[in-house]
Amino acid sequence: METKAKFLTTKQMTLIALMTALTCILGPLSIPLPFSPVPISFTNLVLYFSVFVLGTKFSTISYIVYLLIGLVGLPVFSGFSGGPAKVAGPTGGYLVGFVFLTVIAGFFVEHFKGKLSFAVLGMVLGTIVCYLFGTIWLSMQLNIGFVAGLGVGVFPYIPGDLVKIAIACIIGSKIRRAVVR
Repeated sequence: METKAKFLTTKQMTLIALMTALTCILGPLSIPLPFSPVPISFTNLVLYFSVFVLGTKFSTISYIVYLLIGLVGLPVFSGFSGGPAKVAGPTGGYLVGFVFLTVIAGFFVEHFKGKLSFAVLGMVLGTIVCYLFGTIWLSMQLNIGFVAGLGVGVFPYIPGDLVKIAIACIIGSKIRRAVVR
């Protein structure tokens, strides 16, 4: 029995490419904080939108493509940086953690369609896992304790990330309806 290979549709490839491009455009834009090596980044905002537009699988693919683009040295990471040294540096754990953010947030958005409270929950849980990866990595890189890592790498960012989640949930659900048509 012959099975037909399942490939991405042109629309899916286009949406993945657009979200990857948007991440490459907004990812480098960051606001450095004087007390932390971790800048305020717009990458997670794009990823929150991405899970609405693309769903779990394709938002994760889009982010991994972005990560690979940065790994080869193109300046798509925060502060217009790139290369393996950036991923191996103090903020590398957040870059790795974003993969899990897309998987967790995407799962909640896809499996609880139309339920905004579950979308918020998924994004918060995904962000917590990203924070966990980032804090462990940051603490090891800076040779500081985990609680100190939370102090410089998580606590200052919680209010802004909650605002980003709110914006993404309000606007993202509308974008999803328009794209799904």
